[in-house]
Amino acid sequence: MRAFTCRVCSHPLYFENSVCVSCQTPLAFSRTEKEIVPLDDGRYRDASGTVWEPCSNRLLSGCTWLASEPGGECFSCSLTRTRPSDEDLQGIAQFPVAEAAKRRLVVELDVLGLPIVTRQDDPEGGLAFDLLSSVGENVVIGHADGIITIDLAEGDDAHRERVRAEMAEPYRTMLGHFRHEIGHYYESVLVEGELLDDVRALFGDDSVDYQAAIDRHYAEGPPEGWEESYISAYATMHPFEDFAETFAHVMHISDTVDTARAYGLSTVDRSAFSSFRDLVTGVWVPMSTALNQINRSMGAGDLYPFVLAPTVLDKLDLVARVIRQGASATMDG
Repeated sequence: MRAFTCRVCSHPLYFENSVCVSCQTPLAFSRTEKEIVPLDDGRYRDASGTVWEPCSNRLLSGCTWLASEPGGECFSCSLTRTRPSDEDLQGIAQFPVAEAAKRRLVVELDVLGLPIVTRQDDPEGGLAFDLLSSVGENVVIGHADGIITIDLAEGDDAHRERVRAEMAEPYRTMLGHFRHEIGHYYESVLVEGELLDDVRALFGDDSVDYQAAIDRHYAEGPPEGWEESYISAYATMHPFEDFAETFAHVMHISDTVDTARAYGLSTVDRSAFSSFRDLVTGVWVPMSTALNQINRSMGAGDLYPFVLAPTVLDKLDLVARVIRQGASATMDG
């Protein structure tokens, strides 16, 4: 995430700001400009003269993005296929947390250069999100054929912390869920040919029965010594989960390194590294150690509570290569 400032008064802004707290100028995020821009009479006119309107979900979900037409949805909101009904007060209250995480996800996918093919562009396999309330039904977080399902209850801190403790996880966030599930999506659309051979050689045979793998994982837990080959206990379940967990960590690391540079905490340009492994060992490991110590100074848990074994570094490097090739193919196309 880059550092933003108000175009009117140069006051620092958070990505989520809809109003500058210094000069009170109404604001919105322009995906095309990758900037937070000021609104004039409730809309924004760009350098080409095109007029942009606030997203229609500004009040419903706190969306701060611009839409291309009056009463329309922004790009991020248009990816949501299903949301809670207006009568589901708890679901509606949890809805903004998921949408905020999705907006951050979209920005990072744009930064990485990954293609975002919508359901409108590809009705059979395009990307869409079902953000579901578990108030009246059981919701299983997952991905299938481009549809990512998220349980809105994960936006409740108490619920999420309880589940994290029950599953003995070191880390669990709404944004983490989005990054993990988008990893499943991109594996399905980017990993093919020679890349597929490389992924299977490192992550394992993905033809192994998935349901049987789930049953075994929850009955027996991770294998002894899993830390030497996997980034998390959950990653041991199945090669698909290993890839998605690793994909999420590539996003965690990339975004945090970029944010540190944007705010002057580091001078490292992530794009200058041809090897993601070198970025991790040379930059991320010392940076995350320092961030963990800062968190501990505040009496909080570690920001990044993971140990990256050599095999895990190989997996991170391979997933980063998948992302780079996917971005290159998009640019060439």
